[in-house]
Amino acid sequence: MAKTVRLEPIAQESSIQTNGNLLSVLLNKDLDVLKECGGRGMCATCHIYVQDGAESLTPINRREQRTLEVITSCKPNSRLACQARVMGEGVVVELPPGMYVNSLQDIEALIGRRAEANLLHPITGAMLVEEGKLITRSMLKQLENTDTFRVSEYYTQSSEA
Repeated sequence: MAKTVRLEPIAQESSIQTNGNLLSVLLNKDLDVLKECGGRGMCATCHIYVQDGAESLTPINRREQRTLEVITSCKPNSRLACQARVMGEGVVVELPPGMYVNSLQDIEALIGRRAEANLLHPITGAMLVEEGKLITRSMLKQLENTDTFRVSEYYTQSSEA
């Protein structure tokens, strides 16, 4: 039986089959979710906040908990959309503000512009560039020297652990 999930702040509703994950709701609404780990709960690129109806979702599993622990923007109502399965009605999801950056090339294309939204690190959720601030080449050089920015290496490390 289908359940309804509400997405905020975009004020849209979507239907999902019972036991379907929240990631499918985001993808059905054509939201740009990186899903770098393929929905295995390891990358945090589908991090969302549950505003209401947390009791209508499956409990947090161990892998999800470990991934949430490394997200700097994590709150008590944080979940990974790929791991949270809808079991009942009344789920309201808040999409995190900002844009997650997948690669240095994403930022390179924006050099010289002002960030239209906060640019966030794809793994930690740390702020890379605040909304309205100028994206500079020197900021790009700083990121090139940051080992943890290499997303694919992070997945290799986390799957070996």
